[in-house]
Amino acid sequence: MAGAGIVVALVVLLGVGHTVAGIRVDSTMMIRRPSSSIPTFREAPAFRNGEECAAAGGRVDVAMTLDANYLRGTMAGVLSILQHTACPESVSFHFLAAGMDADLAAAVRATFPYLDLRVYRFDPSRVRGRISRSIRHALDQPLNYARIYLADTLPPDVRRVIYLDSDVVVVDDIRTLASVDLGGHVVGAPEYCHANFTNYFTDAFWSDPALNGTFHGRRPCYFNTGVMVMDVGKWRAGGYTRLVEQWMEVQKQTRIYHLGSLPPFLLVLAGDIQAVDHRWNQHGLGGDNVKGRCRGLHPGPISLLHWSGKGKPWIRLDARRPCAVDYLWAPYDLFRPSSTVLEE
Repeated sequence: MAGAGIVVALVVLLGVGHTVAGIRVDSTMMIRRPSSSIPTFREAPAFRNGEECAAAGGRVDVAMTLDANYLRGTMAGVLSILQHTACPESVSFHFLAAGMDADLAAAVRATFPYLDLRVYRFDPSRVRGRISRSIRHALDQPLNYARIYLADTLPPDVRRVIYLDSDVVVVDDIRTLASVDLGGHVVGAPEYCHANFTNYFTDAFWSDPALNGTFHGRRPCYFNTGVMVMDVGKWRAGGYTRLVEQWMEVQKQTRIYHLGSLPPFLLVLAGDIQAVDHRWNQHGLGGDNVKGRCRGLHPGPISLLHWSGKGKPWIRLDARRPCAVDYLWAPYDLFRPSSTVLEE
């Protein structure tokens, strides 16, 4: 596989201890055992680097959020990354979490004792006054907006980061995604120009030239923000966090979109990203945002499966109403359906 070694950064924003880029980090939280209120998981096997990793060098940082409601998905995503890369020890995880619950981080550490991970706290107050109600309650949660603040959260040594939602599994070597040429762009992601882009914004937006003029000179296409490669330095230098926030503030005054954190990303970046092969986001497997109806796979090769939409595979499997694609997620599920505490 091409590309440098990977550091998947799962930054759990928990806010105790020393400070990194304005975020307080407590490394002691990594050795705590999860409480009984947190689901328990089987310990994953230890994954070791192949011989080629010593020569490959480098690292990849991957950021994910950490949330009790999606913890089972996060665990499956981490396992899939480690299982399919030739250099799992070169992957470092950064978790972003909105709460102060050290048990979430402890659960990850207990399940993956060999992981290199860092933990950070995301302050929900940064976005709470900017969030507008969307068509699905889960999209309104502050942590859903944490991806906007990645560059403000990660330490200076992280120059490029892969952001992944907690409802994905990776079935290819993540190093390939990490090594994509961004072509001078701040973000790389699969782009879907066949989608009806006008549907992502309201009539009020499209009828006001002062608003829709933002796309002048661009050919905007839909992209899913659940899988992105970001040049952290370019994001900081270009002030992209503030640009996204400004559109969220416009939305509070005039309703210009119906979804959560996606539309402000599109307003700032659509038509100005590096297109990545579609195999890296087989999205929509969770169905639509209202009823979560089953959907099949799109044709073509697959490197990443993404259950974006209302339906989540662990919920449908537990309810014994799975979609066919949910059986592709099941082999990565480490959930242990009992109240037994993990052994020391």
